[in-house]
Amino acid sequence: MSIPSAIVIGAGIVGLATARALATRGYEVTVFERNERAVGASIRNFGMVWPIGQPNGPLFERAILSRSIWKQTCMEAGIWHDEVGSLHVAYHDDELAVMEQYADMNQGYRDCALLSPQQTLAKSEAVNPNGLKGALWSSAEMIVEARVAIGKIAQHLADKYDVKFNWNTAISHVQQNTVVSGNSSWQADEIYVCSGADFETLYPELFSSFKITKCKLQMMRLAAQPEDWRIGPAICGSLSMVHYPGFHAAPAIAALRSRYEQEYPEYLKWGIHVMAAQNHLGELTVGDSHEYGLVHDPFDKDFINQMILAYLKTFTNFKDTRVIQTWHGILPKMTTGQTELVLDAEPGVTIINGLGGNGMTLSFGLCEQIIAAKHG
Repeated sequence: MSIPSAIVIGAGIVGLATARALATRGYEVTVFERNERAVGASIRNFGMVWPIGQPNGPLFERAILSRSIWKQTCMEAGIWHDEVGSLHVAYHDDELAVMEQYADMNQGYRDCALLSPQQTLAKSEAVNPNGLKGALWSSAEMIVEARVAIGKIAQHLADKYDVKFNWNTAISHVQQNTVVSGNSSWQADEIYVCSGADFETLYPELFSSFKITKCKLQMMRLAAQPEDWRIGPAICGSLSMVHYPGFHAAPAIAALRSRYEQEYPEYLKWGIHVMAAQNHLGELTVGDSHEYGLVHDPFDKDFINQMILAYLKTFTNFKDTRVIQTWHGILPKMTTGQTELVLDAEPGVTIINGLGGNGMTLSFGLCEQIIAAKHG
């Protein structure tokens, strides 16, 4: 009996998650990546595995599945990961009301709790104590250094499962069981297109037929904190609760959003909410913003970065706030509210796309579920 084969296009987190799900089921897997390493949205993010942002039900369960695969993979591959959890901090009563409702709704379902100001500061001395009313603590969130982790996952898949990676190989055409790059072609039983916004290149008519756009995120990195000082949990301002669907079931969110529309209209206009996560070197990743459109200005907007930094100062108390890097990422996102785009482009060819900003949190779980549904 012959070994089943699969080709995966794209070595970002979606492609790697797909390759892993296939390889663990005995597939002979070959991954094609147009660059010499993954350089897209998968390495341009917080490195947050973020179940708290997902609504209760299938998406939260997928996030928890994804987290378990992340942890197993990190342990096996020697990838740094930090199970620090998260703090959403409150400085107004309406922010605290949302957090209280969230904690009450999720008793017994999520490991989270409403903390007093004293309990919050005990969790993290990086929280600004001035005017602090409390915080929502969640234990589920985990941090990786995406820039390092993505490459190490690829190496791990090659070492453990003999997944073959063809770097610097741009696939320009796919038809049935064949992919083409220049004068070369390869065949497999199944093909998975996991190339982010590059899916537009392979299937332009299909891409344009879906309500899909591209989101530009601006982010920054602050200097390594002195004397190995750690902030503990990832820390989020309350604007994040308006951004993430996980909080939208709380009835008090409507009043909170209404106040933000009055006090932070420019933040909402540019899709800014602010959070911070610390990597293994002690550096802090902060952001971000959300601009939508099919084509984006390649130049970052300094005023957006300044807005992020200004809001960051309202809820954090870092020891070193020097900005050492700025960048942006671009990722595909559905405009219909769908959390992903999974479809058969033709027999034997599956497109997995459109995860928006949830790639790090959901990809391992989503791709495991997709492949399990096909092959058990």
